[in-house]
Amino acid sequence: MQQKTEPKRVRSLSFGIERLGLLALRYPIIIATILAAVTVAALFGITRLKVDDSLSELFRTDTPEFHDYETISQRFPSSEYDVLIVVSGKDLLQRQSIQALRNLVINLQFVDGMAGEVSLFSAREAPEAGKVPGPVFPAALPKGEAYKDLIDKIRRNEIISGKLLSDDGTLTLILLALDREVVESKGLNSVVQQIHDTAEENLKGTTLKMQLSGAPVMQLEIRNAVEHDRNLYNALGFLFGAVIAYAFFRRGSLMVIAALPPVVAIIWSLGLFGWLGFKLNLFLNVMIPLIMVLGFSDSMQLTVAMRNRLLEGDRRIKSARYAVLVVGPACVLATATAAASFIALLFSQSALIRTFGIAGALSTAIAFVVGISLVPLLTRSLIPRNAKAYAANLKSHDRAMNALMRFCGWVAERGVRHPHIVVAVGLLVVIGFGAIYVTLPPRYRLADQVPDREQAVAASAQLDEKLTGANPLHVMIDYPKDKTLYDPHVLQAISDVHSIIEKQPGIGNVWSIETLRRWLAKTQEDTPEKLQEYVSILPDYLTDRFIDEKDNSVVVTGRIPDIDVSDLLPVIEKLDADLNAVRKAYPDYRIVVTGLSAIAARNSATMIGKLNAGLTTEIVFICIFLGFAFRSVMVSFVSILPNLFPVFTAGAVLAASGEGLQFASIVALIVAFGLSLNATVHYLNRLRLEDRPGENPAFGVERATILIGPALVLTSLILAFGLGVTVLSALPSLRLFGKLSALTLVAALVGDLLLLPASVLLYRRFVRRLTKKHGHAARA
Repeated sequence: MQQKTEPKRVRSLSFGIERLGLLALRYPIIIATILAAVTVAALFGITRLKVDDSLSELFRTDTPEFHDYETISQRFPSSEYDVLIVVSGKDLLQRQSIQALRNLVINLQFVDGMAGEVSLFSAREAPEAGKVPGPVFPAALPKGEAYKDLIDKIRRNEIISGKLLSDDGTLTLILLALDREVVESKGLNSVVQQIHDTAEENLKGTTLKMQLSGAPVMQLEIRNAVEHDRNLYNALGFLFGAVIAYAFFRRGSLMVIAALPPVVAIIWSLGLFGWLGFKLNLFLNVMIPLIMVLGFSDSMQLTVAMRNRLLEGDRRIKSARYAVLVVGPACVLATATAAASFIALLFSQSALIRTFGIAGALSTAIAFVVGISLVPLLTRSLIPRNAKAYAANLKSHDRAMNALMRFCGWVAERGVRHPHIVVAVGLLVVIGFGAIYVTLPPRYRLADQVPDREQAVAASAQLDEKLTGANPLHVMIDYPKDKTLYDPHVLQAISDVHSIIEKQPGIGNVWSIETLRRWLAKTQEDTPEKLQEYVSILPDYLTDRFIDEKDNSVVVTGRIPDIDVSDLLPVIEKLDADLNAVRKAYPDYRIVVTGLSAIAARNSATMIGKLNAGLTTEIVFICIFLGFAFRSVMVSFVSILPNLFPVFTAGAVLAASGEGLQFASIVALIVAFGLSLNATVHYLNRLRLEDRPGENPAFGVERATILIGPALVLTSLILAFGLGVTVLSALPSLRLFGKLSALTLVAALVGDLLLLPASVLLYRRFVRRLTKKHGHAARA
């Protein structure tokens, strides 16, 4: 196996694109200058990168549902700027605790960016004719039996009970409305930190526990997680790749040749994102380890090929040229298949996923250009001119690589000896796991997009349990332009909608202008004139939550728990169906159910289903594409089993864990499938080089497995770890992405080392047998 051989002359797979690497050998100074200049420009681009912490970007689509959501966000922006303080404890209604809560509510008014607040202390006494109702809590808290009577009255108050205070009296909600302009000028982090510090200071000395939630807090936690993950992924991904490279190459120069291109590719890609105005988000943040593994994939294959030629006695330039001309075409084809997996994401309805697809396709191209240019350039610069002594030193430290080659030989021997068994077992596994995969239900929860080890998710879970939910659900009512808000016809329509919402199972804490009208009705003062008078004296931060007279629009808001879309969608659909009666009674009114929870429930299952269909299309396309690229029908057939094996294996694991198909999981499968084809392409490329006419096909299959196997194992390990490092993320969706990506890549390696060689061997034996049979028939 170690004798010196020249590469077999075969047709190019890549139209000569790989020859870009020869420019670095011929014009090293010019190429080095260009690479340095682009790197400097990219570093400036990185400084322009920003973080996108939007919770709705995943569902940004050109659909009426999302346009309704944008409309309500513009008219009633309050829920996007609400901070929820959840205070809980067994002693919540004790006199000392209530006093501490009152002090907290007072001091929160002095926090920068505070527009207003709603709490227990906002509630008023029942109205009396001709009197301005006073607060439920008196200025001085009573003691003894009088205090007990006060607490009983509080727990019966319809404004407080079930809305701001849990039925068991152990949890209360303080809602803070932030001023958008102040938050943008002061910074969200500063405002939220002030709120947190104020709450901790005022509740010190009590047994009460405090946690923050709401959209601003979730956005801040997402932003912090994205920034933390970016640094973590960079460090760990590069460290692991460098360690693997050094462990098997045992030379610092070879480690640099293999490890530097991915670093440069990351700089170029992030710089391009900055110049293009892309923002880092929960999906785009995955690009960092993704670019790392894409870069390592090509550079490792090229470096292994160059190193092997050095060991066979070639000089450095000839070795680098060999790597470019022999491995380069496979790198081009692997880049094309990886780019195809990202291009498949462009058919998603989600703007966030489409941007991820664009970024991935660009990064794939960048990783190839950097690798094919920098590996030859570094080889020329770091490998000694006379490489014989260098090669001799490599041979003396070649234990790890030789051990890996022996392992690949052992695998190849088993696969060649028992191809029928290998293919049969693989086929049974694919059929069994495939049957499980097609039954996977779509899953989505808002909590999966937010760090689940921080306070926002924990606080929301408490609200889900004790106050019907933390997530707002809106019904927007647009009334005719020729009517005013206080027209009895308009008020009756609002009342009908409000009544339908509060009767819906799973929806609670319903608020609208109807809440105020019912309160006034206790003293028969619920006339339109009196209602208008009370609305005029309420602070803007309260009225702006429900009323937009300029656009003849009002909103009725309820709260729902953060549950899976499979449970939430029936609630939304039933509400929408029940509202048809109101729509029929008021045909000139526009009544829509909207909010982030509503568009998530309606769109997530459809979007995940379309992404899954895109994966199926991609698998079919790639198998056909490989056949055309290699100009071989055999390649299309033998690629099917090893390509399906990793996808269906990952699907079976998802089913076993009960996680279903989420956005992160289906994107992981699409991306990991594209990356796993890297090994398939390089194996098939090696196989065509080892093919000898008239030879037993088992010999060529075994040689190809032994020669390319070590590089496949190394690149697959780096790919799996580079993406698997995301399991350390604070974001649940990214942890799932990392786990599934690593699993898919490892399963793909099994498919490429076992199923692919066995499939090739069986196909060739079948063709030879068929050819002989036809030959005998022709002679007869």
